[in-house]
Amino acid sequence: MRRRGLSVRWRLALSYAALVTVVEAMLLTVVAAFLLRYVPEGDLVLLDIGGTTAFAPDRSDLLRTFAPAAALTGLAAFGLGLLGGWVLAGRVLRPLTAIGAAARRAAAGSLDHRIDLTGPHDEFREVADTFDTMLARVEQSVEGYRRFAADASHELRTPLATTRAILDVAAADPDPDVPQVLAQLAAANARAVAVTEALLLVARTDAAPVGRDDVDLSLVLEDAVETLAGTADARGTTIHLDSRPAVVPGDATLLHHLATNLLQNAVVHNTATGGWVRASTHRTDTATHLTVENTGPVLTTDAVAALAAPFRRGAGRTQAPDHAGAGLGLAIATSIVRAHGGTLTLVPRANGGLVATATFVA
Repeated sequence: MRRRGLSVRWRLALSYAALVTVVEAMLLTVVAAFLLRYVPEGDLVLLDIGGTTAFAPDRSDLLRTFAPAAALTGLAAFGLGLLGGWVLAGRVLRPLTAIGAAARRAAAGSLDHRIDLTGPHDEFREVADTFDTMLARVEQSVEGYRRFAADASHELRTPLATTRAILDVAAADPDPDVPQVLAQLAAANARAVAVTEALLLVARTDAAPVGRDDVDLSLVLEDAVETLAGTADARGTTIHLDSRPAVVPGDATLLHHLATNLLQNAVVHNTATGGWVRASTHRTDTATHLTVENTGPVLTTDAVAALAAPFRRGAGRTQAPDHAGAGLGLAIATSIVRAHGGTLTLVPRANGGLVATATFVA
């Protein structure tokens, strides 16, 4: 247990008082040293001025007179310095007190308050503004995790409830269709596995720092196109690839997930026939871009804004029979891009479909 000492305010006040006292003592020392040296030291001297005898003090007489007054002046300077230091320290530390109170409220679980420090833009103001920014980001993250946990619990409950219902029906049937029951259980299990793997990937992306190897997004995109070529052919969707060298520092595995998720989203949520997907990478002087554009149903701006949220598929974006998606594709993509210091922009196409652009600052 740490020993409790003087508060910062007391230490500052004592420092101010000590500084004032030292300065006052230096001034008195200078006066004594440079003035009294011109006063002679010796026996009593009587001066006869115009027939009148006057007393002339020597150096010792002056020192005896000067020392008590100097001591009283030093005590007065220390007292005034202590009082002034206490007042000034209170004013200086007032912003720090506000920051400490806000930190204690945040430690207690309250994240919706802000310091909003006013006054000049000094060091305390910079610390307070930084703390407010941190509180806003923490509040946003905590609220996002709460919503994510609630959505994940609901989403995982669905395949489990489906499995239980299938087993209850099979148990009540005296002659169950075993292959059909197994197929239904396999589908429910695939759904649960897909959700769990997606949750683990999101948790890994948000919790752990990403690697910083040089990764060429054009090669990553080409691999993703090869992976989804069969799915696109089965759906009658054409993929147009325009991959130009675009190297970014990051984790190759996560960036491959990013490209695959964006392409899979574009292929699965496309038109029934004659759809297409344009996937491209390019680099500018300030940023590197990975863009996936696809045809599909007409989406509103509000619907597109909700697509990156976990377990959201948007209006008309239903789960396909051959795609056991969990509604986490764009949420995972957003997490991966954010972990690499980039941004994912989703824009609806006027004629239907979506344009997804991952931008990484150079």
